[in-house]
Amino acid sequence: MKFSYKILLCSIMIMAAAFGIGGYFFVNYVFETSMDREIRQAMDESSILQFAFETAALNIPSKYALLQDSTIEEIGLNLENSGEGRLLRISDENRVTLYASDGFVEGTEFLSGIGAQTRVYQVIPFGGHYYVQTGTMLNVMDRILYLETMKDVTEVFAERSQGFSVYRRLTLVMLISSSVAMLFISFWLTRPIRLLTQATRKMTEGDYGYRAEQISQDEMGQLTSDFNRMAEALEENIHKLEHEVRAREDFIAAFSHELKTPLTAIIGYADLLRSRRLDEEKRFLSANYIYTEGKRLETMSLRLLDIIVTKRYELEAQPFGVETLFDYLRDMYAGKEEIRLVFDFQEGRVRAEADLIKTVLLNLVDNACKASDPGSVVEVHGERTERGDHYLFAVKDYGTGIPEEECRKITEAFYMVDKSRSRSRNGAGLGLALCVEILKLHGSELKIESTLGEGSCFSFLLPCEEVKDREQKTDH
Repeated sequence: MKFSYKILLCSIMIMAAAFGIGGYFFVNYVFETSMDREIRQAMDESSILQFAFETAALNIPSKYALLQDSTIEEIGLNLENSGEGRLLRISDENRVTLYASDGFVEGTEFLSGIGAQTRVYQVIPFGGHYYVQTGTMLNVMDRILYLETMKDVTEVFAERSQGFSVYRRLTLVMLISSSVAMLFISFWLTRPIRLLTQATRKMTEGDYGYRAEQISQDEMGQLTSDFNRMAEALEENIHKLEHEVRAREDFIAAFSHELKTPLTAIIGYADLLRSRRLDEEKRFLSANYIYTEGKRLETMSLRLLDIIVTKRYELEAQPFGVETLFDYLRDMYAGKEEIRLVFDFQEGRVRAEADLIKTVLLNLVDNACKASDPGSVVEVHGERTERGDHYLFAVKDYGTGIPEEECRKITEAFYMVDKSRSRSRNGAGLGLALCVEILKLHGSELKIESTLGEGSCFSFLLPCEEVKDREQKTDH
């Protein structure tokens, strides 16, 4: 059963119970009020008849010391005729009926509850009608008499029955009207739920960009807003997973391609050496091809291993002076004559792991040298930022540059802008990917600025351990 129908059914049940109980108590209250009024009137009439009987008995000339039965019957007849619809009965002290109106209820058990100065009543059904029967004791001329009256209150019971009947019809009309109104209200209240259900169905079908419409600011509106935020996070995570899957597929494809070229060369030249007699020069060239491609495979394997290890590495950062980094680079490229390196840096101390940062700078300088023509300049720069809380490292070359659309892909594994130049220099497209992973460990990122035909600049920041104003140091 739909939730809106459940709301409607529960509302109808509650309203029916409320109307039923409320109507019962209301009609019954009106009935009891009317009955109290009729009983008071019956008791008042009984008092009036008692007074009238005593007065009539005293005004009749008596030849006897006691009030005679015939006199009592005569007075009773006169009292009955003096009021329309009045029923009465007069009995002696032995409960023997001396006078009774036609249609008066039989039986004298009611008289057992009557005492001196006591007036009693009861409501009885008789002959298809309802009566209020009253009884009182009289002491007239030394005779004990019982005076009973019956007042017809059938109309009060008929009004109660009619009240219940009218209220039932009114309740039925109100329930039907309320049900129609509650049907619209339940559909209106459950509309956010239907919208959320539609959104979940759309997302199940693969439309992760679909969002539920927020139509209110109450709890349901807040639920819709939270659902949309959850959907956005889910969509973002799915896109990340899809990107990772594509990146993994691209990685496998690129890795397979990178393996294919050197392995083909190695197998081909090895087969040439095995199957033919070659002169010394051709033998040397073949062995050199095998050696070169083998070294490239070795470099690629080591870089891949470094990337895997770096992703699982736990950083042990310690403060050290940046001079050690620049001295290390100077020593590493001291014998490199085809490219002129220029070191320009300020002294300072950073918090990092020195060996990993050396790897980053080595890869950046090596890439800059590969991108530069012989005789070009590669600048390695270092300075404190204006705020003094970070230290900037930058490697700039004046080589071929990188197209703007390639800058976003260059840090991917095996991606090379100029594959022929990279392979000729034993490149595998893994250096920048390794740099990115190392900088992630340090909470930093690699910034790439490049202009096609003018050169590129790779930079990153590391937190400073302390700030000291020292003279800038320049070395060629």
